[in-house]
Formats: sequence, structure tokens, C-alpha cells
Amino acid sequence: MRRALPTLLLLSAMHAHAKGPAADPNQWLEAVEDEKALSWVRTQNEDSVDELTRSGDFKRIQARTLEILDSDARIPYVDKMGPHYYNFWRDAANPRGLWRRTSLDEYRKAEPAWETVLDLDALAKAEDKNWVFSGAECLEPEYRRCLMSLSIGGADATVVREFDTVSKSFVEGGFELEEAKSGISWIDQDTVFVGTDFGPGSMTTSGYARIAKRWKRGTPLAAAETVFEGKPEDVWAYAFADTTPGFQRQGVYRGITFYTNEAFLLQDGKLVKIDKQDSANVNLHREWLLIELREDWTVGGKTWPAGALLATKLDEYMAGKRDLAALFTPTERSSLAGYTPTLNHIIVNELDNVKNRLYVLTAGAEGWKREPLPGLPEFGTVSVGAVDATESDAYFVTVTDFLTPTSLLHGEVGKGAPETLKSMPAFFDVSGLAVSQHEATSADGTRVPYFQVAKKDLKLDGSNPTVLYGYGGFEVSMTPNYSAAIGDSWLNKGGVYVVANIRGGGEFGPKWHQAALKANRHKAYEDFIAVAEDLIARKVTSTPHLGTLGGSNGGLLMGNMLTLRPALWGAIVCQVPLLDMQRYHTLLAGASWMGEYGNPDDPKEWEFIQTFSPYHNVKADVKYPRTLFTTSTRDDRVHPGHARKMVAKMKGQGHDVLYFENIEGGHGGAANNAQRAFMTALAWTFFARELR
Repeated sequence: MRRALPTLLLLSAMHAHAKGPAADPNQWLEAVEDEKALSWVRTQNEDSVDELTRSGDFKRIQARTLEILDSDARIPYVDKMGPHYYNFWRDAANPRGLWRRTSLDEYRKAEPAWETVLDLDALAKAEDKNWVFSGAECLEPEYRRCLMSLSIGGADATVVREFDTVSKSFVEGGFELEEAKSGISWIDQDTVFVGTDFGPGSMTTSGYARIAKRWKRGTPLAAAETVFEGKPEDVWAYAFADTTPGFQRQGVYRGITFYTNEAFLLQDGKLVKIDKQDSANVNLHREWLLIELREDWTVGGKTWPAGALLATKLDEYMAGKRDLAALFTPTERSSLAGYTPTLNHIIVNELDNVKNRLYVLTAGAEGWKREPLPGLPEFGTVSVGAVDATESDAYFVTVTDFLTPTSLLHGEVGKGAPETLKSMPAFFDVSGLAVSQHEATSADGTRVPYFQVAKKDLKLDGSNPTVLYGYGGFEVSMTPNYSAAIGDSWLNKGGVYVVANIRGGGEFGPKWHQAALKANRHKAYEDFIAVAEDLIARKVTSTPHLGTLGGSNGGLLMGNMLTLRPALWGAIVCQVPLLDMQRYHTLLAGASWMGEYGNPDDPKEWEFIQTFSPYHNVKADVKYPRTLFTTSTRDDRVHPGHARKMVAKMKGQGHDVLYFENIEGGHGGAANNAQRAFMTALAWTFFARELR
């Protein structure tokens, strides 16, 4: 019998709050690089490595995963800048990576000739720094000067340096920023907008810039002119310059919370606010203002539904006209997966019952015309992006699903079906496998879809080792994706892999996400448990053979599966997780997520937050499934203290858990392919040991 999960926990949380929060004996582990804390980390790592890496399973998975990650047969995805198509590439010979370029004609070849622009391995060696490439913003239309971001060990915080793509060198005396969570963009060759750590009080409580400045070449950063100041409790603020020929303009975005923002245009030296709901997101493209709604909005005598994408002429709108047109309107089981403008069109990506559909929208005298984008598969995950929206209607399309290797297509609106440019080879045998979609019924009656990948002749006797993956937050949709590592490490060894589309995600639009916010967080957990129970009811698996996996917000999901329904699982892998929900908002970027989880400093909100704070709900007298916690020292988004403290507390209570912390790697958990292969092998070796 399924029960409403949070009731008893809510009562205990109210009682706990009435007594006041107890002192946290493990808080010393939040000191990220303190030698005492790192000594504890190394001891835990040694125990986990000793247990998991001795087996033939581990060595095979690690070697095969690294072979896949380093394979030359992978698709080298590109970004067009001027006449060149740029790619960042890692392989065995270049573990830190090459930033390189080629032409479209050359790219069409099976083995293109590449011109190296920057060798990250050579740079790291010359400067004795653990550089990780974090992207480059280059100035149109020449794309010669770039603002290059480099992180140390994969952190979100970056160092920014100006780079010349012709001389292939950093610009002496050019724009430079020290390590921080910065935002910087070109205005012209001698001017940039910049938001960074300008000193005490210049960053938000979330750790991002709250002040945007205009900075001229050759002047000190301290002399930069302030354009906008947000509030310390805001999430972020940044200024931008649209350099599209004929549509040049400047503006500012202010992130009030993770889900609310204000947008301004800089006109005649003044900030003019764009009239919209704070929850709506806006985008500027040529003459158009595009508005994506997260709530119902009544404007101009008409009500537009949450999840709709609207278009209007920017100049007319700023002058007071409210002539809006819907480019996309959601239904109960469809949502906007994304959109991309090209020179003359807008391509809309619809998620219909967790399946992608692409449409081309074209403005005309009688309004917007909608047509399907031709030549795409009926099933699978499809994403689309403009090649260069300032000069053409060309686009790239990526197509993938659980069993079909990813393909990259190239086309142009109005010129028929796109051509296949690149296809990844099959890295695992799919001949005996099948994908199916199912639905579970959650505690409140909501239908929750999920995907199952398994052998075609799967025996429904409850004996199949099964891993259930989930996320359930921040309006992120879980769609089919080709994972060579999962296919080779798990599916080809007889395992079942399941992905749950629980509330908190974006599969059915903003309302699907909002249904699991704050006090309703338990809805996501009830959905996930419903999927697990449905797998057991269908006899796909049973508790001793059922594992679950998730990272980041999905790591919080794993922590709650551990504490809410420990008897449901055979094993859990909890990656880069949030777990201490009383202090999450004080750690790194945590304050930016209070729109998702709530504010623990508010007594009324702490009452419900504690119901999903695994660190506060784990108990000594409960039997928990074997759990592997993994994180990264250099993760400056989700603090490694969450996982450290949870493991310390559980081990102190006598529970048998494993822990591994990568000393590098950022929020992704790994800084290079070798580290990624090692972390992958740890997880799937653990499942192989525990679930069979």
C-alpha cells in the first residue's frame, strides 16, 4: 500500500525545530581544502578503491570506458565562427584537449584536417596549472579576438584571458580576469561588459557577480564604469551587447531568483525595463522579442498559458503595442523543449509525451506559418541549433536514443531533409535489446512515464539487475540518450536500465516542474518510488536486484530514497549530491536554489525542508541499502561537504557505506577522460557487485 510520504517526517521536523537545530559535529568537513578534511577524504578513498578496483569487472569497465571516451570515432561537435568551424577535442594523446578548427567542406570528410589553435596540454605544462577549457566568446564578425575561460581542475570559477586566433596566442596587455565566477562579453574590440569579483560586497550570496560594468581596453578594472547593480540577495546580474548587423543594442539581465528575472534595454544611457512577468524569460533576435512563459499571463486582453512561446516586434512592444503571437502552445502532455532562431525563421522543438518534434515558424503578412522540419526520425531525442543565425538559415540537428548511436545532421530551412554529417559507431551490441515506455501511478494519482531498456526476451521473474535513474528538478527533462558506457558496462551484461520522468523535471512544461517545488518536493519522491514499485509489480526486478542512481539534484533524490524508503533498494549510487538542506544555501552556489527548495532560515519553510533533508533524517536504528557516495573537491557548485558529512554521520552510526572524492573534476566529477572512466567504473562495478 502506497502512503503519503512526508506526513510523519513533517511532524518530526516541526518537533525538531521547536527544540532548535542541534550543533553539527561534522561541519569541519566543509573546509574544502583543509588538510585535516583532506586526510579524512584520502582515508575514505583508499577503502573504496581497495574494495572496488581489485575486480576484473572494474578493470574491464575502466579500460573499455576510457577507450570509448578517447575514440577517434566520436563526433567532433563544432561551432561556426566566421569561415571556421571550431571544435574542442580530448583523446588519449591530448587528455586536456585541443581547441582546433576546420572548414565545412573539410568537416564533411570522414577524417577532416584540423588546424590546432590552442593546445591545453602544452599550456598546462608550460604554466604548471591544471587548466580545463571552459569556452571562448569571440568578437563578431572577424572572430579574431576571443575572451577565453580556463578553470582550474574543472571548477565553475574561471580565469579569463584575451586570445588572438590569428597569432594563436594570448594578447599581451589584453583583457584578463582573475579566478572568479565571472561574466564577460564584447561590446567592441576595445570595450567589454564585465561582471566579476570586484572586491568585498560585489558578489551575490550565491557567489555570482551582482554588478555589471563597462570596461575599456588599457584601463584598470577598478576604473570600469558601473552599468547596473543588483541586490546581494539576487542570484546574478550581467550586461550584454547584441552585435547583429542592423540590430545592435545593449541591455542588462538581473536574476532575482533562479526562476525570476528582470530584463532591461540600454537606451540613451538609461535602463528601460522590458514589460513582462518576472518568471518569464526573454530573448532578442533581430527585430523580434521572444517571450517564454512559466505562468499564465493576461496581456492585451488575452490570456496566454504557462509554457507558451510568444513573439512580437521589439520596437513596437517597447512603444506600448501588445501584438503578440504564439509560436508554441503546450498541451497536457506536450511542452516546449527549446527553440533556435535562424536568419529568417524560428525552429521550435516540442516534447510530445517525452518524444521530440521539430517545427519551422516563419513570419508573414498573415501571421506565423508553421511547418514540420522534414527528414527526422519518429522517435528518439532530437536537438537543434542554428549554424550562424546572423547570416543563414542553416542548422545542426543531433539525433539519439538509448540504442541508436548519435548522429549529427546539417540542413537549411526550405532545402529539404538535412544531410547526415557524422554518426557515432555502435559501441555496444544492441541486437538483443529493446526500448519500451511505461507509466506508473503516483500516490496522488498522477501518471508518471518512464523508459525501460532491457533484453527483448527479458524474463519477468523479478531477478533482473536493474538501475533506475532520475533527476526531478530545475525543469530539466530526462530524454533518451545513447550512453556507450552504460550499454557496454550494464546492458550487455544482462542489466536493465530505467529512466524516470518524475515531477520537478520539464517533461510536461513549467507546471510539471512547479508541482514539486518547495513544500511539494515530496511529489517528485513519490513519483520515483511509484516507478520503482511498478518495476517490482511488473516483475522486472525485485528489491535485492534494484539499484538507483542520480547526481546533483538527483543526488538529493538518492539521499531521500535512502532515508524515505530504505527497504525498497538493493544499492544506491549518490553522485555530487545535496544532502544537508539546512545549510545548503550557505554553501557555494546554494543560495541560488532557494526558489527550488525554500529558505531554511525561515522557520515555516524549514518545517517542510527538513522532511527532504537526508542528512537530518538518517538514523542509527534503520537498516539502509549499501550506498556509494561520490563527489569532487573542485566542485564549486554543489559543495563536497554534503557528501563528506553524510558519510561521516552514517559511518558514525555504524552503517556500511562507501565514499570516493575526486580531488579534481568540478561539478561533473571529472576533469579528463581518464578520471571520467575511473568514476564510471566505480559506479557500475558497485552495482554489479551489489545487485546480482
